[in-house]
Amino acid sequence: MNKLKRTLCCLICAVLMIPCMGAQAFNFTPKRDEDGDGKLEEMTLFSEAVYMEDMNTGEPVIEINADEERSPASLTKIMTAILLLDEFSGDAETMKSTYYSAGSEAFDELYDTGASTADIQPGEEVNCYDLLAALMLPSSCEAANIIALNLSDSINDFCELMNKKAKDLEMNHSHFSNAHGLFTSQNYSSCRDIAKACRYAMTKYPVFAEIVAMPEYTMSPTDFHPEGTDIYNTNLLVSPNYDYYYDTVKGIKTGTLEAAGRCLASCSEQDGITYLTVTMGAPMEKQAAEIAKGEENPGSLYDEDVVYYNLLDHIHLYDWAYSSLVMTDFIDANSELTEAKVAYGDGKDYANLKPKNGFSRLWPSDVKVKDIEKKITVYDNIIAPVKVGDVLGKLELTYKGQKIATIDLVSTTDVERSGVKEKAKIAKSYFGSNVFKITSAIVLVLVSAYIIIHVVIAQKKYLK
Repeated sequence: MNKLKRTLCCLICAVLMIPCMGAQAFNFTPKRDEDGDGKLEEMTLFSEAVYMEDMNTGEPVIEINADEERSPASLTKIMTAILLLDEFSGDAETMKSTYYSAGSEAFDELYDTGASTADIQPGEEVNCYDLLAALMLPSSCEAANIIALNLSDSINDFCELMNKKAKDLEMNHSHFSNAHGLFTSQNYSSCRDIAKACRYAMTKYPVFAEIVAMPEYTMSPTDFHPEGTDIYNTNLLVSPNYDYYYDTVKGIKTGTLEAAGRCLASCSEQDGITYLTVTMGAPMEKQAAEIAKGEENPGSLYDEDVVYYNLLDHIHLYDWAYSSLVMTDFIDANSELTEAKVAYGDGKDYANLKPKNGFSRLWPSDVKVKDIEKKITVYDNIIAPVKVGDVLGKLELTYKGQKIATIDLVSTTDVERSGVKEKAKIAKSYFGSNVFKITSAIVLVLVSAYIIIHVVIAQKKYLK
């Protein structure tokens, strides 16, 4: 019975503890030397919404309006790509041997909209690998519609599949109403949601990661294009011929729309650390500061007619992350931190506590670990028996009011239950309880009543 009670208690504690275990969403303020004078100041970011995470752990690094529902522009096409990849289980060879085409129904809505294109024509048979490349590199809107119409009976039906997949991926701030992102009505997402889609596609399907990292690609010959079609990646971070080139970036997708601003999803890997970054709402027009920089630096990227602020944000964020963030150990899993009082222990009335696991995470090199606050909480009313590994408390790590992590504290000690102590405690508790007091009072009243009645009866007999 005791074993059953202990098991039930552990299960209840585990359920109660689930929401507060593990690492918390923690926000860093990125800093950089804007003027080259060695003084670090808060970084100026052009994008209105930003989400950056350590892709190895899933821990957020930066969150600025990360859950705000915004037009994702052509980042929508990442979800379209996912449905195509799911259809073929990511098998590149099967995709290369399977051909899709569509008639005017895939093209009519795109005419005179300025939609990005890979010059695919109505009725042109294109293999699915090339359709995926056209979708992700030059951001072909007709490729999006061709994919949609071959995977569903209509664009609306395809959007239902998109929204079902978004729900499966827990993209709680997303809704898709078209396959390409060109139109904004009821087509929205958030930086965090797009990151979920990117993480799914990048980690599950190597063919996706392969394609989005290509600076350029030549599509296979078709009847309409006997020599194939050369297409180029709009994400200039992966293109060595441009000033925006960043050699550790491995994709993923740009998005540009007047209503959305310049958007970008990218990932970067260096020294075993992979960052995933999604930004939305960067300016479309060249700003005054960059106009001045262009005048001061002829031939630089600031001297161009267009400045891609979404790309600049990602460059600055990766520069900061690789130069400032280091993997830092905060908690040693083998360190005994405190002890807990244990009732009814047989020869022992305490248990030593240690962290259930160690804790490490990326941390800015300019922020001292000693500034991290550690709060230990030991649970009340701990009763023997206690086994090694039982959760008896928690450790909270905070920095400037922001919670970094909550870690279970577990017993390193077995404490058996003492039957004698338990009975003595129960007896002591009973004699000091209200039940005992009330029972005693009732007994006293009954005895007193009995004595009084007995005396009255005796007196009556005597008088007779």
